Amino acid sequence: MQRGQHSMGDAAVAGSAALPRKPPMIVRQAGVTAHAQIEDWLADAIAAGQLSPGDRLPTESDLAAWLGVSRMTLRQALSKLALRGLVTRTVGRSGGTFVAEPKLEQDLTTLAGFSEQLRRHGKVAGARVLAAALIPASPVAAAALALADGEQVHDVRRIRLADGRPIAIEHSQFPARLFPDLLECRLDGSLYDLLASSYGMRPHRARESLEPVVAGVREAEALDVDEGAPLMLVERTAYAADGQPVEYARDLFRGDRTKAVIWTSELGDR
Repeated sequence: MQRGQHSMGDAAVAGSAALPRKPPMIVRQAGVTAHAQIEDWLADAIAAGQLSPGDRLPTESDLAAWLGVSRMTLRQALSKLALRGLVTRTVGRSGGTFVAEPKLEQDLTTLAGFSEQLRRHGKVAGARVLAAALIPASPVAAAALALADGEQVHDVRRIRLADGRPIAIEHSQFPARLFPDLLECRLDGSLYDLLASSYGMRPHRARESLEPVVAGVREAEALDVDEGAPLMLVERTAYAADGQPVEYARDLFRGDRTKAVIWTSELGDR
């Protein structure tokens, strides 16, 4: 369908909540795909608040006709948005494409525990312990925690929940000599609060690195996502105020529900 032509679905699309009365201009030239332009347009509308969480987009046939593209092109754009966690797609009589809830921001500029980060967003933090054991530190963990060969760590693996829904897999290791009997404590709350209240050693700063990865079979099952779904791996070494390393962690966050935010100052030449 050429730009300027109208379909029976035009009125339905134009009358949809938050959508503009006129479709965006799709540039037709080499190196610029139509589906990427549609993806960017819808992502911008969501970011600007023109489309709100829970809003239902028009049907694929109506929206494709309104935009002047094929349904295959539109589906490519919607699939990309779904992978980014900006929309959800369901099937059935009551199905369709809906604007997703906004992602939870993980502020990496300041060291705040997961529970505190969720409280800032008005979410209820929870944790489900998968495993907790006293084990010898791996070479990587020993190096990060400044431990001697063979020293033991408390190895804690948990599913972190936001309003009861899985959002991350936490895998933390703590030097056993610094935190005796840690595994005898309750481990379903904030571990940072536990370190502060029981041992007087709350993490003060941390070195964190981020790496995009995809969910394997185990991660997909634990986080209730599809195998191959995007995840963000956050590797962290946390230090007490005196510089003593107190935690080595490798956490996996759902890419469709979280995003990292970093504040910077005094940028140099770009």
